[in-house]
Amino acid sequence: MKGVVLAGGTGSRLHPLTRITNKHLLPLNDRPMISYAIEALVGSGVGEIMLVTGGTHAGEFLRLLGNGNEFGIDRLFYAYQDKAGGIAEALGLAEKFVAGDRCVVLLADNVFERSIKACVEAFRRQKGGARVVLSRESNATHLRHLGVAQFDGDKRIARIIEKPEDPPSDFAVTGVYFYDDSVWRVLPELKPSGRGELEITDVNNWYVQQGLMEYDVIDGFWGDAGESISAYYAVNDFVRSHVANRES
Repeated sequence: MKGVVLAGGTGSRLHPLTRITNKHLLPLNDRPMISYAIEALVGSGVGEIMLVTGGTHAGEFLRLLGNGNEFGIDRLFYAYQDKAGGIAEALGLAEKFVAGDRCVVLLADNVFERSIKACVEAFRRQKGGARVVLSRESNATHLRHLGVAQFDGDKRIARIIEKPEDPPSDFAVTGVYFYDDSVWRVLPELKPSGRGELEITDVNNWYVQQGLMEYDVIDGFWGDAGESISAYYAVNDFVRSHVANRES
């Protein structure tokens, strides 16, 4: 299984911090944000990783990560996204790297208390299709800013709704996605959303409609450090006093 870390975007929600660097290079406690995503994949047994980034600070990732060996990566590749065209467009740049294999996609501003190793292993056992990682969120106001899973009577995901006014459940979709090679047929068929981007939720809902979507619910803290300034500091406070990506 290949790993794809998405570290692009303009980081506008973290201005003015992101006027000087890519948001994924901002510090969380004692190290750059990007290192938590890499640690999550390497700790889950994913040794081949592509980092997709863009903007004027892309070279800083090369300076930080180099060939990746210092971070436990067996082989590290880079791809450059010319413009902020959405998560799904960024994923499309990794097609040749994944080369027919399965992939786990991780948004580099997502930080987890618990290891995602069990999720990676579950997808290795899955016959095909896709898999998402859910986190329980009791704050309805927060859920209105997230992708939220709607379930059918068999507790399968019936639909993923982006930023729902009336959240259909307490389960938010985190920034970890697993795909088989069907994803490369889905991506070219996507239409830009109202904000002009190719949305990863549309990819996930394609798999849902085909009956090919599975999920895990992860325990412990989950935070999107790129969601807002307040979220960034909340994630920073967590990693300063707790261990991220712990296995037990």
